[in-house]
Amino acid sequence: MIWKRLAASIALIALALGGATWSVASWRASRAEAAYPPDGIFVEVDGQRVHMVVMGDQGPDLVLIHGASGSARALTFDLAPELAKRYRVFVPDRPGFGWSDPLEGDSITAQAELLQRAVAEAGARDPIVLGHSYGGAVAIAWAVTRPGTLSALVPVAAPSQTWEDPLPALYQITAPPLGQAIAVPLISAWTPPDLLRSEVASVFEPQDMPDGYAEWFGPGMTLRARTMRVNARQRASLKDEIAALIPHYPDLDLPVISLHGSADMIVGEQIHAVPFTRQVPGAELVSLPGVGHMLPHVALEETVAAVDRVAARLHND
Repeated sequence: MIWKRLAASIALIALALGGATWSVASWRASRAEAAYPPDGIFVEVDGQRVHMVVMGDQGPDLVLIHGASGSARALTFDLAPELAKRYRVFVPDRPGFGWSDPLEGDSITAQAELLQRAVAEAGARDPIVLGHSYGGAVAIAWAVTRPGTLSALVPVAAPSQTWEDPLPALYQITAPPLGQAIAVPLISAWTPPDLLRSEVASVFEPQDMPDGYAEWFGPGMTLRARTMRVNARQRASLKDEIAALIPHYPDLDLPVISLHGSADMIVGEQIHAVPFTRQVPGAELVSLPGVGHMLPHVALEETVAAVDRVAARLHND
């Protein structure tokens, strides 16, 4: 009898903790969404809503694709406003991030198709496409699978090859179904804000995070359970999805300028950017010594210059 009572007590405690976790996770998500409401437009593609910010009213069309664990706000902090001085800039939230709907089967090729159609719906015609980090893989997938719908490609700190390291422990925990159901809500509900901010800052190493970036970026939006689930699934499948693209790199026929930092410890330059520029005919690599992963912010001038350079190649061609 005592064991039955003990088991019942444990079950009640587990239910209470589970209920508290869901309540706190939902409260934190609602609070983040209230603090960071949509600041762009919505377009719909086959019933799928995509949120994007559009800046600038003259010059060539340019699409900026953000990386993992972020949203369009990662690129509207400073890069998009600077480029909008001479480009018409489209900055979408990738599906499942920011205010865009999640996408069933959200591979990098599926995301590329959705974003291409969404920005076309918003008025972009044959844009230059820049993608940062994971967004760079989506940009490369766009170039490989949807040729003729973009004019040039600018991968920035972008994964483009397979690699030897195992999937990071966080994604090993949060990507499987059990982790999606249990671990994600726990992390979403109970991660301390200071820890979250320090994680954002660590992505900038060896450079410092710019003042005001964390507040603009809105880490709480990333911590929503819905977004964490999408992010984990996408990260877990990325290597195999890139492997399927590699044989097609020699067929790319458009101006390509890659930008990468030699001190990038998240997406290694020698593993990714160097072989990519050898595989793509006519591709160029701009390597920045001592610079880490967050080039759009810590190397803003160089990032803008890479876009200007590829645009000039289009004009000269």
